[in-house]
Amino acid sequence: MSEEVQPREPRGAATDFQQLWESWSTQMNRFYEDPRVTKLMNSRLGLYLSSHPVLALTAVLFSSLAALPVGLFLTFAAVTVLMSAVGFVFFEVFLLFVGGLTLLSVLAGIALFSVVASFISNVLYLTISGILNRYNRHLSKGDVQEEQSEGQKDM
Repeated sequence: MSEEVQPREPRGAATDFQQLWESWSTQMNRFYEDPRVTKLMNSRLGLYLSSHPVLALTAVLFSSLAALPVGLFLTFAAVTVLMSAVGFVFFEVFLLFVGGLTLLSVLAGIALFSVVASFISNVLYLTISGILNRYNRHLSKGDVQEEQSEGQKDM
């Protein structure tokens, strides 16, 4: 089953080139008939580039080749700005979370300190008032007895 690949019969190179030229001409005519292109070609820049085809080709090549790097840079810039904004929001949320935990810890510490200080103050108050009441009774009984004894003496 060995079949030899038969070469294609070459059509005339002139025929291929002529068909290519016709399709190119059709595309260019359609392109030049566009009102925006006509307006550009009638402007000063369009007339200048029409009279300098090498410069026009250079400008077209440069703009077409520069489109990819410029597009990539603009995409990179947009993604960077977006990530910075998202990162900033997440960082702010993290800072608020840490601040809230710190506030909660401080308030819990203040509450615990208040309860302990209140307990100690109440214990001291009750102890001191009990001691003073005990001594005050003895003193007042002694004062009352002295007053009573002085009162009895006067009579």
